[in-house]
Amino acid sequence: MMDLTRRAFAAGLLAPAALALVPAAARAQSGPLRIEVTEGVIAPVPYAIPDFVAENPAGGQYATAIARVVAGNLTGTGLLREIPREAHVGRITSFDSPVQFSDWRAINAQALITGAARLDGQRLSVKFRLFDVLSGQQMGDGLQFDGSIQNWRRMAHRVSDAIYTRLTGEGGYFDTRVVFVAESGPRENRRKQLAIMDQDGENAQFLTDGATLVLAPRFSPRGERILYTSYERGTPRVILMDLASRQRQVLADQPGTMTFAPRFAPDGQSVIFSLSVGGNTNLYALNLNSGQRIQLTQTAAIDTAPSFAPDGGRVVFESDRSGTSQLYVMPAGGGQAQRISFGEGRYSTPVWSPRGDLVAFTKSHAGRFHIGVMRTDGSNERLLTSSFLDEGPTWAPNGRVIMFTREAAGGDPQLFSVDISGRNLRRIPSPGPASDPAWSPLLP
Repeated sequence: MMDLTRRAFAAGLLAPAALALVPAAARAQSGPLRIEVTEGVIAPVPYAIPDFVAENPAGGQYATAIARVVAGNLTGTGLLREIPREAHVGRITSFDSPVQFSDWRAINAQALITGAARLDGQRLSVKFRLFDVLSGQQMGDGLQFDGSIQNWRRMAHRVSDAIYTRLTGEGGYFDTRVVFVAESGPRENRRKQLAIMDQDGENAQFLTDGATLVLAPRFSPRGERILYTSYERGTPRVILMDLASRQRQVLADQPGTMTFAPRFAPDGQSVIFSLSVGGNTNLYALNLNSGQRIQLTQTAAIDTAPSFAPDGGRVVFESDRSGTSQLYVMPAGGGQAQRISFGEGRYSTPVWSPRGDLVAFTKSHAGRFHIGVMRTDGSNERLLTSSFLDEGPTWAPNGRVIMFTREAAGGDPQLFSVDISGRNLRRIPSPGPASDPAWSPLLP
Protein backbone atom coordinates (compact mmCIF):
# COMPACT_ATOMS: atom_id res chain seq x y z
CA MET A 1 0.00 0.00 0.00
CA MET A 2 1.34 3.45 -0.90
CA ASP A 3 1.27 5.80 2.00
CA LEU A 4 2.99 8.85 3.39
CA THR A 5 4.77 8.16 6.66
CA ARG A 6 4.10 10.46 9.58
CA ARG A 7 7.80 11.22 9.87
CA ALA A 8 8.12 12.27 6.23
CA PHE A 9 4.79 14.05 6.34
CA ALA A 10 5.90 16.14 9.29
CA ALA A 11 9.10 17.04 7.48
CA GLY A 12 7.04 18.44 4.63
CA LEU A 13 5.16 20.73 7.00
CA LEU A 14 7.99 21.98 9.13
CA ALA A 15 10.80 22.42 6.63
CA PRO A 16 11.04 23.78 3.07
CA ALA A 17 10.93 20.23 1.80
CA ALA A 18 10.55 18.81 -1.68
CA LEU A 19 8.67 15.75 -2.85
CA ALA A 20 11.05 13.01 -3.89
CA LEU A 21 10.61 9.64 -5.49
CA VAL A 22 11.81 6.60 -3.57
CA PRO A 23 14.45 5.03 -5.90
CA ALA A 24 13.45 1.85 -7.71
CA ALA A 25 16.41 -0.07 -6.31
CA ALA A 26 15.41 0.82 -2.77
CA ARG A 27 11.83 -0.17 -3.50
CA ALA A 28 12.87 -3.62 -4.56
CA GLN A 29 13.99 -4.17 -0.97
CA SER A 30 11.60 -2.01 1.00
CA GLY A 31 8.23 -2.80 -0.58
CA PRO A 32 5.59 -1.13 -2.77
CA LEU A 33 5.92 2.23 -4.45
CA ARG A 34 5.25 5.22 -2.19
CA ILE A 35 5.59 8.98 -2.36
CA GLU A 36 7.51 10.43 0.55
CA VAL A 37 8.05 14.05 1.53
CA THR A 38 11.79 14.47 2.02
CA GLU A 39 14.52 17.05 1.59
CA GLY A 40 15.76 15.23 -1.50
CA VAL A 41 15.78 16.02 -5.18
CA ILE A 42 12.43 16.74 -6.80
CA ALA A 43 11.37 13.78 -8.94
CA PRO A 44 7.66 13.40 -9.74
CA VAL A 45 6.50 9.80 -10.07
CA PRO A 46 6.05 8.77 -13.74
CA TYR A 47 2.67 7.17 -14.38
CA ALA A 48 0.62 6.01 -17.35
CA ILE A 49 -3.12 6.44 -17.82
CA PRO A 50 -4.46 5.05 -21.10
CA ASP A 51 -7.92 6.13 -22.24
CA PHE A 52 -10.51 4.31 -20.19
CA VAL A 53 -12.28 1.41 -21.88
CA ALA A 54 -15.78 2.05 -23.21
CA GLU A 55 -17.94 -0.84 -22.02
CA ASN A 56 -20.71 0.12 -24.43
CA PRO A 57 -20.74 2.48 -27.44
CA ALA A 58 -22.51 5.27 -25.56
CA GLY A 59 -19.73 5.39 -22.97
CA GLY A 60 -16.98 6.05 -25.50
CA GLN A 61 -16.70 9.84 -25.30
CA TYR A 62 -16.85 9.77 -21.50
CA ALA A 63 -14.21 7.05 -21.22
CA THR A 64 -11.69 9.30 -22.96
CA ALA A 65 -12.78 12.57 -21.33
CA ILE A 66 -12.72 11.19 -17.79
CA ALA A 67 -9.21 9.79 -18.21
CA ARG A 68 -8.03 13.21 -19.41
CA VAL A 69 -9.57 15.01 -16.43
CA VAL A 70 -7.96 12.52 -14.03
CA ALA A 71 -4.59 13.00 -15.73
CA GLY A 72 -4.90 16.77 -15.51
CA ASN A 73 -5.71 16.63 -11.82
CA LEU A 74 -2.87 14.26 -10.89
CA THR A 75 -0.22 15.96 -13.00
CA GLY A 76 -1.29 19.33 -11.63
CA THR A 77 -0.21 18.29 -8.13
CA GLY A 78 3.45 18.29 -9.15
CA LEU A 79 3.80 14.88 -7.47
CA LEU A 80 3.25 12.85 -10.61
CA ARG A 81 4.34 13.07 -14.24
CA GLU A 82 2.18 11.57 -16.97
CA ILE A 83 3.95 9.54 -19.64
CA PRO A 84 2.47 10.69 -22.99
CA ARG A 85 -0.03 8.28 -24.50
CA GLU A 86 1.90 8.13 -27.78
CA ALA A 87 4.80 6.58 -25.86
CA HIS A 88 2.69 3.69 -24.57
CA VAL A 89 3.75 0.24 -25.69
CA GLY A 90 0.95 -1.66 -24.00
CA ARG A 91 -2.76 -1.35 -24.74
CA ILE A 92 -5.70 -1.74 -22.38
CA THR A 93 -8.68 -3.13 -24.31
CA SER A 94 -10.58 -4.77 -21.46
CA PHE A 95 -10.92 -3.59 -17.88
CA ASP A 96 -10.77 -7.13 -16.49
CA SER A 97 -7.91 -8.51 -18.61
CA PRO A 98 -4.54 -9.18 -16.91
CA VAL A 99 -2.03 -6.35 -17.22
CA GLN A 100 1.19 -7.02 -19.13
CA PHE A 101 3.47 -5.16 -16.74
CA SER A 102 6.53 -5.60 -18.95
CA ASP A 103 4.94 -3.24 -21.51
CA TRP A 104 4.65 -0.52 -18.88
CA ARG A 105 8.07 -1.13 -17.36
CA ALA A 106 9.50 -0.64 -20.86
CA ILE A 107 8.42 3.02 -20.79
CA ASN A 108 9.55 3.50 -17.15
CA ALA A 109 6.05 3.85 -15.75
CA GLN A 110 5.95 3.27 -12.01
CA ALA A 111 2.19 3.56 -11.62
CA LEU A 112 -0.55 2.52 -14.04
CA ILE A 113 -4.17 3.66 -13.94
CA THR A 114 -6.78 1.76 -15.94
CA GLY A 115 -10.50 2.40 -16.06
CA ALA A 116 -13.78 1.87 -17.84
CA ALA A 117 -16.98 3.82 -18.44
CA ARG A 118 -20.51 2.70 -19.28
CA LEU A 119 -23.51 4.88 -20.11
CA ASP A 120 -27.04 3.53 -19.74
CA GLY A 121 -29.56 6.22 -20.56
CA GLN A 122 -28.63 9.13 -18.29
CA ARG A 123 -26.74 6.91 -15.83
CA LEU A 124 -22.96 6.83 -16.04
CA SER A 125 -20.75 4.24 -14.32
CA VAL A 126 -17.00 4.74 -14.00
CA LYS A 127 -14.52 2.34 -12.43
CA PHE A 128 -10.73 2.27 -12.11
CA ARG A 129 -7.78 0.20 -10.92
CA LEU A 130 -4.35 1.42 -9.78
CA PHE A 131 -1.19 -0.68 -10.16
CA ASP A 132 2.39 -0.55 -8.90
CA VAL A 133 4.13 -1.44 -12.14
CA LEU A 134 7.51 -2.50 -10.76
CA SER A 135 6.03 -4.93 -8.25
CA GLY A 136 3.23 -5.98 -10.57
CA GLN A 137 0.66 -5.49 -7.82
CA GLN A 138 -2.73 -3.82 -7.78
CA MET A 139 -2.97 -1.01 -5.23
CA GLY A 140 -6.09 -1.79 -3.23
CA ASP A 141 -9.43 -2.85 -4.66
CA GLY A 142 -10.91 -1.34 -7.77
CA LEU A 143 -13.57 1.30 -7.16
CA GLN A 144 -16.72 2.22 -9.08
CA PHE A 145 -18.64 5.50 -9.08
CA ASP A 146 -22.17 5.91 -10.45
CA GLY A 147 -24.00 9.10 -11.21
CA SER A 148 -25.87 11.29 -13.63
CA ILE A 149 -24.32 12.01 -17.01
CA GLN A 150 -24.44 15.72 -16.11
CA ASN A 151 -21.99 15.05 -13.29
CA TRP A 152 -19.35 13.22 -15.31
CA ARG A 153 -16.64 15.71 -14.37
CA ARG A 154 -17.43 15.26 -10.68
CA MET A 155 -17.02 11.53 -11.14
CA ALA A 156 -13.62 12.13 -12.73
CA HIS A 157 -12.65 14.28 -9.74
CA ARG A 158 -13.78 11.56 -7.33
CA VAL A 159 -11.63 9.02 -9.19
CA SER A 160 -8.73 11.49 -8.94
CA ASP A 161 -9.25 11.90 -5.19
CA ALA A 162 -9.24 8.14 -4.64
CA ILE A 163 -6.03 7.69 -6.62
CA TYR A 164 -4.32 10.63 -4.93
CA THR A 165 -5.15 9.23 -1.50
CA ARG A 166 -3.73 5.81 -2.39
CA LEU A 167 -0.55 7.40 -3.71
CA THR A 168 0.06 9.80 -0.82
CA GLY A 169 -1.99 8.73 2.17
CA GLU A 170 -3.52 12.23 2.24
CA GLY A 171 -7.07 13.29 1.55
CA GLY A 172 -7.87 14.45 -1.97
CA TYR A 173 -9.02 17.92 -3.00
CA PHE A 174 -10.23 17.58 -6.60
CA ASP A 175 -13.97 17.20 -5.98
CA THR A 176 -14.22 20.77 -4.73
CA ARG A 177 -15.25 24.21 -5.91
CA VAL A 178 -13.81 27.70 -5.61
CA VAL A 179 -15.83 30.85 -5.04
CA PHE A 180 -14.09 34.05 -6.11
CA VAL A 181 -14.52 37.61 -7.34
CA ALA A 182 -14.67 37.77 -11.15
CA GLU A 183 -13.39 41.09 -12.46
CA SER A 184 -14.01 42.83 -15.79
CA GLY A 185 -13.91 46.26 -17.36
CA PRO A 186 -11.35 49.07 -17.18
CA ARG A 187 -9.21 49.34 -14.07
CA GLU A 188 -10.65 52.76 -13.17
CA ASN A 189 -14.20 51.35 -13.30
CA ARG A 190 -13.76 47.67 -12.50
CA ARG A 191 -16.83 45.46 -12.38
CA LYS A 192 -16.68 42.81 -9.63
CA GLN A 193 -19.14 39.98 -9.19
CA LEU A 194 -19.18 36.75 -7.28
CA ALA A 195 -18.53 33.59 -9.27
CA ILE A 196 -18.05 29.91 -8.55
CA MET A 197 -16.26 27.16 -10.48
CA ASP A 198 -14.74 23.72 -10.10
CA GLN A 199 -11.22 23.71 -8.66
CA ASP A 200 -9.80 23.12 -12.15
CA GLY A 201 -11.52 26.21 -13.59
CA GLU A 202 -14.43 24.43 -15.29
CA ASN A 203 -18.19 25.02 -14.90
CA ALA A 204 -17.87 28.68 -13.94
CA GLN A 205 -21.10 30.47 -12.98
CA PHE A 206 -21.84 33.99 -11.77
CA LEU A 207 -23.60 34.39 -8.43
CA THR A 208 -24.18 38.16 -8.54
CA ASP A 209 -24.88 40.55 -11.40
CA GLY A 210 -21.87 42.85 -10.95
CA ALA A 211 -23.95 45.94 -10.24
CA THR A 212 -22.50 46.12 -6.71
CA LEU A 213 -18.94 45.80 -5.45
CA VAL A 214 -18.41 42.48 -3.63
CA LEU A 215 -15.40 41.18 -1.71
CA ALA A 216 -14.06 38.25 0.29
CA PRO A 217 -16.45 35.32 -0.26
CA ARG A 218 -16.16 32.45 2.23
CA PHE A 219 -17.66 28.94 2.22
CA SER A 220 -19.64 27.38 5.04
CA PRO A 221 -18.16 24.17 6.53
CA ARG A 222 -20.50 22.01 4.41
CA GLY A 223 -20.15 24.16 1.30
CA GLU A 224 -23.84 24.93 0.83
CA ARG A 225 -23.67 28.62 1.80
CA ILE A 226 -21.26 31.51 1.43
CA LEU A 227 -20.56 34.73 3.27
CA TYR A 228 -19.27 37.83 1.53
CA THR A 229 -19.02 41.61 1.86
CA SER A 230 -21.30 43.77 -0.29
CA TYR A 231 -21.28 47.53 -0.93
CA GLU A 232 -24.78 47.72 -2.41
CA ARG A 233 -25.74 50.54 -0.02
CA GLY A 234 -22.41 52.33 -0.29
CA THR A 235 -20.97 50.91 2.92
CA PRO A 236 -19.78 47.34 3.53
CA ARG A 237 -22.28 44.82 4.89
CA VAL A 238 -21.98 41.08 5.47
CA ILE A 239 -24.27 38.95 3.28
CA LEU A 240 -25.20 35.28 3.72
CA MET A 241 -26.15 33.47 0.49
CA ASP A 242 -27.65 30.01 0.03
CA LEU A 243 -26.00 28.60 -3.08
CA ALA A 244 -28.90 26.37 -4.13
CA SER A 245 -31.63 29.04 -3.97
CA ARG A 246 -29.40 32.14 -4.29
CA GLN A 247 -31.44 33.69 -1.48
CA ARG A 248 -29.54 36.37 0.46
CA GLN A 249 -29.69 37.63 4.01
CA VAL A 250 -28.00 40.70 5.45
CA LEU A 251 -26.29 39.95 8.76
CA ALA A 252 -25.78 42.36 11.70
CA ASP A 253 -27.35 45.24 9.77
CA GLN A 254 -27.28 48.26 12.07
CA PRO A 255 -27.42 51.95 11.06
CA GLY A 256 -24.12 53.78 11.37
CA THR A 257 -21.98 50.65 11.27
CA MET A 258 -19.91 48.82 8.70
CA THR A 259 -19.48 45.03 8.71
CA PHE A 260 -16.94 43.11 6.66
CA ALA A 261 -14.38 40.24 6.57
CA PRO A 262 -16.79 37.47 7.63
CA ARG A 263 -16.02 33.80 8.20
CA PHE A 264 -17.97 30.80 9.43
CA ALA A 265 -17.25 28.97 12.67
CA PRO A 266 -16.36 25.29 12.10
CA ASP A 267 -19.83 24.17 13.24
CA GLY A 268 -21.54 26.49 10.74
CA GLN A 269 -23.87 27.80 13.46
CA SER A 270 -22.18 31.17 13.95
CA VAL A 271 -20.04 33.63 12.04
CA ILE A 272 -17.27 36.02 13.04
CA PHE A 273 -16.65 39.37 11.35
CA SER A 274 -15.35 42.91 11.77
CA LEU A 275 -17.75 45.65 12.81
CA SER A 276 -16.72 49.28 12.61
CA VAL A 277 -18.56 51.94 14.60
CA GLY A 278 -17.41 55.31 15.89
CA GLY A 279 -13.96 54.89 14.36
CA ASN A 280 -13.24 51.58 16.12
CA THR A 281 -13.13 48.22 14.32
CA ASN A 282 -13.52 45.13 16.48
CA LEU A 283 -14.37 41.47 16.05
CA TYR A 284 -17.86 40.19 16.75
CA ALA A 285 -19.49 36.76 16.71
CA LEU A 286 -23.09 36.24 15.58
CA ASN A 287 -25.19 33.16 16.31
CA LEU A 288 -27.12 32.45 13.10
CA ASN A 289 -29.98 30.72 14.93
CA SER A 290 -30.63 33.10 17.81
CA GLY A 291 -29.28 36.30 16.30
CA GLN A 292 -27.26 36.95 19.46
CA ARG A 293 -24.17 39.08 18.84
CA ILE A 294 -21.10 39.07 21.08
CA GLN A 295 -18.19 41.51 20.95
CA LEU A 296 -14.89 39.62 21.05
CA THR A 297 -12.29 42.40 20.98
CA GLN A 298 -12.36 45.92 22.36
CA THR A 299 -9.44 48.07 21.26
CA ALA A 300 -8.81 51.34 19.48
CA ALA A 301 -7.05 49.39 16.73
CA ILE A 302 -8.39 47.79 13.58
CA ASP A 303 -9.06 44.08 14.26
CA THR A 304 -10.07 42.18 11.15
CA ALA A 305 -9.67 39.09 8.92
CA PRO A 306 -10.53 36.49 11.57
CA SER A 307 -10.21 32.73 10.96
CA PHE A 308 -11.15 29.88 13.30
CA ALA A 309 -8.98 26.93 14.23
CA PRO A 310 -10.54 23.68 12.93
CA ASP A 311 -11.63 22.69 16.45
CA GLY A 312 -13.34 26.06 16.95
CA GLY A 313 -11.36 26.81 20.10
CA ARG A 314 -9.21 29.71 18.88
CA VAL A 315 -9.22 32.51 16.33
CA VAL A 316 -6.33 34.03 14.41
CA PHE A 317 -6.77 37.60 13.13
CA GLU A 318 -4.87 40.66 12.01
CA SER A 319 -4.60 43.85 14.03
CA ASP A 320 -2.58 47.05 13.97
CA ARG A 321 -2.66 47.38 17.77
CA SER A 322 1.16 47.20 17.83
CA GLY A 323 1.49 50.00 15.28
CA THR A 324 1.65 47.84 12.15
CA SER A 325 -0.54 45.03 10.85
CA GLN A 326 0.41 41.79 12.67
CA LEU A 327 -1.15 38.42 13.46
CA TYR A 328 -2.73 37.50 16.80
CA VAL A 329 -4.38 34.42 18.29
CA MET A 330 -7.08 34.52 20.98
CA PRO A 331 -9.73 32.18 22.45
CA ALA A 332 -12.80 31.89 20.22
CA GLY A 333 -14.96 33.50 22.89
CA GLY A 334 -12.67 36.52 23.21
CA GLY A 335 -10.03 37.27 25.82
CA GLN A 336 -6.30 37.85 25.87
CA ALA A 337 -4.74 37.88 22.39
CA GLN A 338 -1.17 36.71 21.79
CA ARG A 339 0.88 38.14 18.94
CA ILE A 340 2.41 35.42 16.74
CA SER A 341 4.08 37.36 13.89
CA PHE A 342 7.45 38.97 14.64
CA GLY A 343 9.31 39.09 11.31
CA GLU A 344 10.02 42.21 9.34
CA GLY A 345 7.14 43.69 7.36
CA ARG A 346 3.36 43.65 7.66
CA TYR A 347 1.19 40.55 8.05
CA SER A 348 -2.45 40.16 7.02
CA THR A 349 -5.26 37.80 5.89
CA PRO A 350 -4.38 34.86 8.17
CA VAL A 351 -6.15 31.54 7.53
CA TRP A 352 -5.93 28.50 9.80
CA SER A 353 -5.00 25.25 8.05
CA PRO A 354 -7.69 22.52 7.96
CA ARG A 355 -5.11 20.29 9.66
CA GLY A 356 -4.82 22.76 12.52
CA ASP A 357 -1.02 22.95 12.49
CA LEU A 358 -0.28 25.99 10.33
CA VAL A 359 -1.50 29.49 9.60
CA ALA A 360 -1.21 30.86 6.05
CA PHE A 361 -0.88 34.62 5.62
CA THR A 362 -0.01 37.52 3.34
CA LYS A 363 3.23 39.38 4.09
CA SER A 364 4.47 42.64 2.61
CA HIS A 365 8.09 43.68 3.03
CA ALA A 366 10.61 45.71 1.03
CA GLY A 367 8.22 46.34 -1.82
CA ARG A 368 7.29 42.67 -2.33
CA PHE A 369 4.27 40.60 -1.31
CA HIS A 370 4.45 36.99 -0.18
CA ILE A 371 2.24 34.08 0.73
CA GLY A 372 3.69 32.33 3.75
CA VAL A 373 2.96 29.78 6.45
CA MET A 374 3.94 29.54 10.11
CA ARG A 375 3.11 27.34 13.05
CA THR A 376 0.19 28.52 15.13
CA ASP A 377 2.59 29.85 17.78
CA GLY A 378 4.42 31.91 15.13
CA SER A 379 7.48 29.67 14.83
CA ASN A 380 8.93 28.21 11.63
CA GLU A 381 7.79 31.01 9.35
CA ARG A 382 8.33 30.15 5.67
CA LEU A 383 7.60 32.33 2.63
CA LEU A 384 6.26 30.29 -0.29
CA THR A 385 5.92 33.01 -2.94
CA SER A 386 7.23 36.45 -3.85
CA SER A 387 5.68 38.85 -6.32
CA PHE A 388 4.57 42.39 -7.05
CA LEU A 389 1.27 41.50 -5.33
CA ASP A 390 0.39 38.12 -3.82
CA GLU A 391 -2.45 38.11 -1.27
CA GLY A 392 -5.46 36.36 0.20
CA PRO A 393 -4.51 32.70 0.79
CA THR A 394 -7.13 29.94 1.03
CA TRP A 395 -6.46 26.29 1.88
CA ALA A 396 -7.40 23.16 -0.04
CA PRO A 397 -9.45 20.94 2.28
CA ASN A 398 -6.52 18.54 2.78
CA GLY A 399 -4.23 21.34 4.00
CA ARG A 400 -1.60 20.60 1.35
CA VAL A 401 -2.18 23.33 -1.27
CA ILE A 402 -2.84 27.06 -0.98
CA MET A 403 -4.66 29.19 -3.56
CA PHE A 404 -4.26 32.96 -3.68
CA THR A 405 -4.49 36.11 -5.83
CA ARG A 406 -1.49 37.26 -7.84
CA GLU A 407 -1.31 40.54 -9.72
CA ALA A 408 1.62 41.68 -11.84
CA ALA A 409 2.53 45.36 -12.09
CA GLY A 410 -0.03 46.91 -14.43
CA GLY A 411 -1.69 43.54 -15.01
CA ASP A 412 -4.95 41.90 -14.06
CA PRO A 413 -5.36 39.73 -10.98
CA GLN A 414 -5.25 35.96 -11.50
CA LEU A 415 -5.64 32.93 -9.28
CA PHE A 416 -2.56 30.84 -8.46
CA SER A 417 -1.82 27.87 -6.22
CA VAL A 418 1.30 26.60 -4.50
CA ASP A 419 2.19 23.51 -2.47
CA ILE A 420 3.11 24.15 1.18
CA SER A 421 6.64 23.03 0.33
CA GLY A 422 6.87 26.16 -1.86
CA ARG A 423 6.90 24.03 -5.02
CA ASN A 424 4.50 23.67 -7.91
CA LEU A 425 3.45 27.28 -8.33
CA ARG A 426 0.77 27.25 -11.04
CA ARG A 427 -1.96 29.46 -12.44
CA ILE A 428 -5.55 28.35 -11.92
CA PRO A 429 -7.74 28.86 -15.02
CA SER A 430 -10.64 31.29 -14.60
CA PRO A 431 -13.09 32.96 -17.01
CA GLY A 432 -11.15 36.23 -16.80
CA PRO A 433 -9.38 38.34 -14.19
CA ALA A 434 -10.11 36.89 -10.75
CA SER A 435 -9.34 37.61 -7.10
CA ASP A 436 -10.33 36.70 -3.52
CA PRO A 437 -10.57 32.91 -3.90
CA ALA A 438 -12.07 30.65 -1.24
CA TRP A 439 -11.75 26.86 -1.49
CA SER A 440 -14.74 24.71 -0.62
CA PRO A 441 -14.68 21.57 1.50
CA LEU A 442 -14.95 18.27 -0.34
CA LEU A 443 -18.39 18.05 -1.91
CA PRO A 444 -20.86 15.63 -0.31
